[in-house]
Amino acid sequence: MRPIAAALALVLTALAPAAATAQGLPDLGGRPVTVATENAYPPLQFIDASGNAVGWEYDAMAEIARRLNITVTYANISWDAMIAAVSEGQFDLGMTGITIRDDRKEKVDFSDPYMRSEMVMMVRGDEARFADAASFAANPDLLVAAQPGTTPFYVAVYDLLDGNEANPRIKLFETFGAGVAALRAGDVDLVLTDGTAGQGYVDASSGALKIVGGPLGTEDFGFIFPKGSDLVAPINAAIAAMKADGTIAALDRKWFLDFKMGQ
Repeated sequence: MRPIAAALALVLTALAPAAATAQGLPDLGGRPVTVATENAYPPLQFIDASGNAVGWEYDAMAEIARRLNITVTYANISWDAMIAAVSEGQFDLGMTGITIRDDRKEKVDFSDPYMRSEMVMMVRGDEARFADAASFAANPDLLVAAQPGTTPFYVAVYDLLDGNEANPRIKLFETFGAGVAALRAGDVDLVLTDGTAGQGYVDASSGALKIVGGPLGTEDFGFIFPKGSDLVAPINAAIAAMKADGTIAALDRKWFLDFKMGQ
């Protein structure tokens, strides 16, 4: 459990059931909910300079917990193990900017989307060898970073390159941040990311990074649950209420407009 988790758990135990019922949402009576997260995908969730786990998803989950009267604790887990662990019931919920995909729905249930983003190409600020997907694909010397099993990995395979998942031009990294570090170091030439996270990195890079080309498609993010979880419906209701009253929009402004990745 990250340092912030204990503090969040204490805060969430003081939730007021009346607030949830007043909004027409179910009151779950302080039910304990364990949330798995990677803490490696800023600004959705990451470890800040003080060692605290923070981000858009943490704020959203705290608000969901307040509205539904649940008591949340967090567990850190790698991305490549998360879907399987949630599917097996080791955790009640998973969050780490997870794209809603039909193949994943075979293993886990998804919430309704809480965010839509576009896939973009992030490169070094002085990159001049390519400016779009076609010119990247045409140069066999260029490399792209990806985490295995992620949407950027599959976009790199099927939309950017030749459909070969073992293509040596795709360099695999355990975390998204490691891929960005490799890009800045010159070990790879491209990182595919959703536009929100990518723009955050660019804004904080003082010109060291930039976005090139147009969007490669859109993706919807959702929370994941074990199949048949009874948490899906109440959390969907909370997401809908947060969209309706402007809470989601306020979180977007906080983390994607006001937030700078260098914090």
